[in-house]
Amino acid sequence: MISSPYPICITLGTRPEAIKLAPVIQQFRQSPAFETHVILTGQHREMVEQVMELFELTGDRDLKIMQPGQTLSDITYRSLQGLETIFQEIQPKLVIVQGDTTTAFAAALAAFYQQIPVGHVEAGLRTDNIYNPFPEEANRRLISQLTQLHFAPTTLAVENLKRSGVTGEVHLTGNTVIDALLTVAQKQPILKIEGLDLNQYRMLLATVHRRENWGQPLQDILEGFKLILDKHPDTVLLLPMHRNPTVREPIEAALGTHPRVFLTEPLDYGELVAAIKNSYLLLTDSGGLQEEAPSLGKPVLVLRETTERPEAVDAGTAKLVGTNPQTMITEAGELLTNKEAYQAMSNAINPFGDGKASQRIVEIVKAYLG
Repeated sequence: MISSPYPICITLGTRPEAIKLAPVIQQFRQSPAFETHVILTGQHREMVEQVMELFELTGDRDLKIMQPGQTLSDITYRSLQGLETIFQEIQPKLVIVQGDTTTAFAAALAAFYQQIPVGHVEAGLRTDNIYNPFPEEANRRLISQLTQLHFAPTTLAVENLKRSGVTGEVHLTGNTVIDALLTVAQKQPILKIEGLDLNQYRMLLATVHRRENWGQPLQDILEGFKLILDKHPDTVLLLPMHRNPTVREPIEAALGTHPRVFLTEPLDYGELVAAIKNSYLLLTDSGGLQEEAPSLGKPVLVLRETTERPEAVDAGTAKLVGTNPQTMITEAGELLTNKEAYQAMSNAINPFGDGKASQRIVEIVKAYLG
């Protein structure tokens, strides 16, 4: 007698979730043991669609919650309400969420309310500061309390979960973002930015978008970028801008006319991987880039006061520099002028995995569901 496949729901709403869940979705859909439903909340729109197209994936449901000026309460409420209906209809044996977004928290809560087990991809990240990053640190802690299968990317994440006294099974899997990165890098994506001459200049790749950097910290970061460019005339800055006007408008005002700054729309994931490969170093407040860049041998300067990925700092692939302009120019200058310092970071081993995390997750779920 052949048993029916287990229905599971994989939920996502933002670009980082889409990137990190794409290889997971592919692995589940390849397995005859599962009937896989991909649920999009629509917290982000175009950026998620780009990733889904790149990995040749489609969503089965889309809540389309995105609205101009949406608040965290709006996202939580509309996601929770929409997911409740879908989960009641599908009756999944497991709901899989990723990371620390408001979509992930709402999905975990919606599953909990219906007593559906939760699997948490990239579980166990911590800064131990509930407001930094905001709201991510609270989201991931809350999700951990509702989870039955914790898929931890590193040994430190495993330790964090055990120290937190969470219930459920804790498994060391590696980070699925490395699976995604290596898959795309093998396709040899090309970076095409009009006017950008990589033969003449060393490219600094920058991203900045986190809520805790809005306002004065963002102004300080932008001042730091200008100081670095002034001090090192052989460099150019590529800065794909977040769509949020709170971030976008100050960036355009500060850097829009600089001759060696290239402000672009958000790069699709293939273009982003190409940008990492062609960069000299990264300056970013992104969590994902701290994980991805070391796999391609690129040093990362983290423009934050805290990081939930201290493994990168401990491994020597990233350095926490904050948002002070003078600190930024000092640390960037060290890497731009000291070849030994650069090589030490460039050659450090990436602590985030080997590209097989998604396969491990599928096998763990099979064993859990019997």
